[in-house]
Amino acid sequence: MFDYNTVKKIFFKLNPENAHNVAEFVFKNGIRFCPFLANELTKRYFVSNERLKQNILDTTFLNPVGLAAGFDKNATMIKMLTALGFGHIEFGTVTPKPQDGNPKPRLFRHIEQESIQNAMGFNNDGMEKVKERVEKIYPFATPLFANIGKNKTTSDEDALSDYEKLIDKFKNISNTIVINISSPNTPGLRNLQNEDFIKALFVMAKEKTDKPVLLKIAPDLEIKDAINICSVALEHGAGGIIATNTTVDYSLLPNPQSFGGISGKVLEEKSSAIFEELAKEFYGKTTLISVGGIDSAEIAYKRIKMGANLVQIYSSFIFKGPKLNRDISDGILKLMDRDGFAHISEVIGVDRR
Repeated sequence: MFDYNTVKKIFFKLNPENAHNVAEFVFKNGIRFCPFLANELTKRYFVSNERLKQNILDTTFLNPVGLAAGFDKNATMIKMLTALGFGHIEFGTVTPKPQDGNPKPRLFRHIEQESIQNAMGFNNDGMEKVKERVEKIYPFATPLFANIGKNKTTSDEDALSDYEKLIDKFKNISNTIVINISSPNTPGLRNLQNEDFIKALFVMAKEKTDKPVLLKIAPDLEIKDAINICSVALEHGAGGIIATNTTVDYSLLPNPQSFGGISGKVLEEKSSAIFEELAKEFYGKTTLISVGGIDSAEIAYKRIKMGANLVQIYSSFIFKGPKLNRDISDGILKLMDRDGFAHISEVIGVDRR
């Protein structure tokens, strides 16, 4: 249908944020202008196989490969992204009030390292506009995760109120809600990764909704701290853990910016290491989703064997294109054949048994 390497050469000549805006325009309007496009793209990229099908988080996932938050901040691209092969879409991060985010430039490519550095700062249209978009399509063909975060101007003392408003807004138009207190791009946000706030947050969430509410954690936490806050979250009603968000470990890149969070290939080792420790502790006790540096079926399969029910990609989608979705799902099926597994449920956590 098209050669992504050619498309990428053109896009990579643009400023990263401008390139994203062009992609959003195409993804937002492509199916509307060409109704047949969704079917054609789905045939080409979407893998639906009974061996990969899972019923978890109170819904059905046709394949384990999802899109991490940050790409579709305003829920404008959901239909096209699903046609491009994603088994679930995490939109957002959405805040109560619209906000512009941090000053530009705030998005940087590290092409040789196949990594992205972003300091976007939760730029989004706000919960009212995003809600209007999502409720027009929900319930949707593929599971939707609403990633939510506090406004930059909201104090830590008032943060719980922001999350309460957001849960109220999205609890009936998403399959799962994801709590984002681990982005490095909102001042003070990571300070909320503490026992008291996590407890109050999930006690409130449990009272507000029966939908699964997940905690997304940073890769820069000490392992003992990560295990501790995840334990507190699960004890008070969290439906699962997503590990990990972007990192502020700038030693991973040869020429990093001095701000923002890093995602992509250079995060793979760090994300894998923290996920391994969390899986040792929580496999079999909750749903685990692994994200960070996943760019192949082999890495995805490794995370699933560690204990991941689902995996998510972001930067690798930008560097490798939509064929990556099919390659990962098809590759997992081939690896399952090699290892004698009939269903993905036999693979999940096999390293833990």
